[in-house]
Amino acid sequence: MNISGLHHVTAIAGDPQPTLDFYVELLGLRLVKRTVNFDDPGSYHFYFGDAVGTPGTILTFFSWPGARRGVRGSSEVSAIAFAIPPGSAGYWLERLKASHVSAERTPKRFGEEVLRFADPDGTPIELIESAQGDAVVPWSESPVPTEHAIRGFHSVSLRLRIYEKTAQLITDTFGYRFVEETGTRLRFAAPGESGIGKTIDLISAPDVSPAHIAVGSVHHIAFRIPNDEQQRSLREKLISLGYQVSPVMDRTYFHSIYFREPGGVLFEVASDPPGFTKDESVNELGANLRLPPWMEHARPQIEKVLPKITVPGKAAV
Repeated sequence: MNISGLHHVTAIAGDPQPTLDFYVELLGLRLVKRTVNFDDPGSYHFYFGDAVGTPGTILTFFSWPGARRGVRGSSEVSAIAFAIPPGSAGYWLERLKASHVSAERTPKRFGEEVLRFADPDGTPIELIESAQGDAVVPWSESPVPTEHAIRGFHSVSLRLRIYEKTAQLITDTFGYRFVEETGTRLRFAAPGESGIGKTIDLISAPDVSPAHIAVGSVHHIAFRIPNDEQQRSLREKLISLGYQVSPVMDRTYFHSIYFREPGGVLFEVASDPPGFTKDESVNELGANLRLPPWMEHARPQIEKVLPKITVPGKAAV
């Protein structure tokens, strides 16, 4: 199965406005898509990424104002890590400090510089100095200079009480390879040459109570697969291994299947096509509220209940 790394990561936010401001104005990501949660159309679903929405750069948020904060623990994604160019850690420390975001430089991890901080809802974010290749398309309107701009995902870290079966799944079925171990952290890399979103770290935490997934938590992580045919084959393989796998779901910009991995984290496998330019040109990405065809008839009602927001650089909507 040609799993090539991460497709996207989806987290849970509270108030949508601080999320927009933080990821666009501070971190310099592009708002690639502004839509709704297909299972809860009264709430926003934002997609942030590079200039064209390249898989492996996409961080998405379900926005649930008023929902309670999550509780850290095991069976969760404990950190989302973005890649930044080598030598950029100092720039980011100063940029975060200037915006009153508390950040710390941690000890090097597998030889790489790591900065750690949290977004307005407490979602754990890391910036890791890494040479990630040229797959990312820089956003020309980003407030962050290109030489320091985020270069897509570096990795995700999963904190698990029992990690061995998860390691077996991602190696035997997804094709990841074990790279290195330090302390309680084991690193695995997706097949293929170096590129964006290739890395997963599993953290052994046998004595840590399970997390409560809510605002400030990662809802699920999605792996990328090149086409629908391979996705169907992988679904059949997972079912044969005893996993409870969802039917293929049409998410407009990709097709998805979902299942719980052995450690309890929700996994998605998403197809690369159709892509984020299915219903908007590259220049228009994120400019308007997009709804799937089956919801268009309800647009007036949906727009009425959605919270009012100001998209950075645009008028209030």
